[in-house]
Amino acid sequence: MNAEIVIALLSLAGTLIGSLSGVLAANRLTNYRIQELEKKVEKHNTMVERTFRLEEMMKVANNRLCDLERHEEQEWKQR
Repeated sequence: MNAEIVIALLSLAGTLIGSLSGVLAANRLTNYRIQELEKKVEKHNTMVERTFRLEEMMKVANNRLCDLERHEEQEWKQR
């Protein structure tokens, strides 16, 4: 075989191996970043759910307070 062909084939093999390893490394990094983002999104969603529950509890507490104030006013008027 001609030396130029051998050199060309070795260059091709080196290029393919280098490109493949670069693609695999980038893929691993992308997967890692996606997993980290998923964790952050899950934390955010948990916080949103907790905030919603707290808002509902505040509404209930405010309604109870208003009911107590109305009841107190009615008792005051009856005296």
